[in-house]
Amino acid sequence: QVQLVESGGGSVQAGGSLRLACSVSGATHSRPTMAWFRLVAEGEREGVAAIDRSGRTIYRNSVKGRFTISYDNTKTTVYLQMDSLKPEDTFLYYCAAGPKLYGANWYRALSPVMYNDWGQGTQVTVSS
Repeated sequence: QVQLVESGGGSVQAGGSLRLACSVSGATHSRPTMAWFRLVAEGEREGVAAIDRSGRTIYRNSVKGRFTISYDNTKTTVYLQMDSLKPEDTFLYYCAAGPKLYGANWYRALSPVMYNDWGQGTQVTVSS
């Protein structure tokens, strides 16, 4: 099990930027796949971006070219750099940790069912 703590949310005007951070502690070796999700409806989490320890990444189409997911050098913090923000990016954002995904399972890395541990969430609000 790992513990995840998000930070960096806030309010910004359309076109602006925010950087979310997820601090990871605990049995991190068992959770090498990290992702960011957002709560788009009650009980519905939408995958935004995922990364594994090799640096492989995957993004939801609507954020490609605007959002960047990355690890820090110690692999204890995962970032989501969000640029060119739009009002439709306004959601509660969550960090999640899961096991290594092999083969075709990597293409399910934006599905919440692939993840075991979740943070508490950080709110992002983009005004027009």
